[in-house]
Amino acid sequence: MREDWTETYLPNVCDILDNLRKPINSNERKKRIEGKPESELYPYYGATGQVGYIDDYLTDGEFVLIGEDGAPFLDYTRAVAYKINGKTWVNNHAHILKSFFNNDYLLHYLNQFQFRDFVTGTTRLKLTQGALKRMSVKLAPLPEQRAIVTKIENLFASLDKGIADLKKAQEQLKVYRQALLKKAFEGELTKDWRKKQTKLPTAEELLEQIKHERQKYYEQQLEDWKQAVKDWENKGKEGKKPSRISKPKEFGKVRLIDVENYDTIPDNWKWSRFGNVTYKIGDIDHKMPKTVDNGYPYLSTGNLKVDGTIDFTEAKTISKEDFERLSLKIEPEKGDIIFPRYGTIGRNVLIDVNREFLVSYSCAIIKNITNMMSAKFALYYSLSPIIKKEIKKYTVETTQANVGIASIENFVFPLCSVEEQHQIVREIESRLSVCDKVEQNITEGLEKSEALRQSILKKAFEGKLLSVAEIEKCKQAADYEPASVLLEKIKKEKQK
Repeated sequence: MREDWTETYLPNVCDILDNLRKPINSNERKKRIEGKPESELYPYYGATGQVGYIDDYLTDGEFVLIGEDGAPFLDYTRAVAYKINGKTWVNNHAHILKSFFNNDYLLHYLNQFQFRDFVTGTTRLKLTQGALKRMSVKLAPLPEQRAIVTKIENLFASLDKGIADLKKAQEQLKVYRQALLKKAFEGELTKDWRKKQTKLPTAEELLEQIKHERQKYYEQQLEDWKQAVKDWENKGKEGKKPSRISKPKEFGKVRLIDVENYDTIPDNWKWSRFGNVTYKIGDIDHKMPKTVDNGYPYLSTGNLKVDGTIDFTEAKTISKEDFERLSLKIEPEKGDIIFPRYGTIGRNVLIDVNREFLVSYSCAIIKNITNMMSAKFALYYSLSPIIKKEIKKYTVETTQANVGIASIENFVFPLCSVEEQHQIVREIESRLSVCDKVEQNITEGLEKSEALRQSILKKAFEGKLLSVAEIEKCKQAADYEPASVLLEKIKKEKQK
């Protein structure tokens, strides 16, 4: 700290005006503002910002608010303090401060303060008024405070523009990924590749082979069920009798009206149904199993990550008995697709591990015929814009959107030869790998930007942000005086 700065406790240079705050629950606020235009209402503030409106105000002026509880005190990439102006109402989740020097300077100082030794609690951290009064403030001369605030805000403006550009690039990548998948399943990515092929099987031929394979699979499942029934009988018919295995369903032909909103597919391709090109699409029994310690993993949509991986570490576990009972209906295996049916619709995952586990009925299991179809081809198709349209067509809107098993089975599916499926996957992944690298660079750029924001604040309150010339200019200001003199004036003003 430089010689013309000083350090003191927060109450010595600020008024803590917590007596001006008052909580009003959301139901009462709703009644008070019902039927009134927004122009007649006042902002209602909480721990991290505005949380609504109310029909009256308790404060009028400029104040700095800092969360009492619920603020991100230990997340140094997020602000814990913010400024309010005008007629407002503050609830009891934020402390109200008014400085005797410069509110913007105080705001930036609080947003770089290290709160670790001042907050209490575990899941919801709390900054009590007592802890607030123990916090110190580094005070610079007034002209320097103004210069620091101006420089911080100019640097932040440039930083915010860079962050906005990075986020825009992120959104453009999402658009590109969807455009890529759209072209892939219209046959555009393999257009030149197809021209070079001489004896490419047709989709019609593949569909006939798949039909025979589905029948074989059913017969094997039937044998397994018969054995399970015998085992159940030998155990004295304890528990529920294993459910009978259903015959493979035959799904209706795709009509012109079903695909009129989609682009034309190549001549040797064929529109079919998702259910026709898979062993089975289903979910487990809807009766929730009991959780136990050290059992079989039982996943829900929350265990499916955005990056297409499965998080087993946070999974619930169920007993062997429940696992064996539920897995008779459908058991996920390597090569299958987990397809969330509600909640996180669209966060589909291809299972790439050999491991015994179950997925709750909030997800469908698409059992791919991996010896005749590319599992990745089916996965990428399940993430494509065509499937998004199909989901919208079949989605049932209740308290939350959900899509039924029968709907997924009837989704249209653009079938092509296995050889072309593998080529399409190669074309997709070669382009997506570039996207992933760009995405990683953007993510790193955003992380560096947030770190830079904290670095700017840290330098500012170490007295290192302003150049020598900028400091000299501050000393020429009419109201320049050492911070120790300013502190004495503030003490007299507070006494008055």
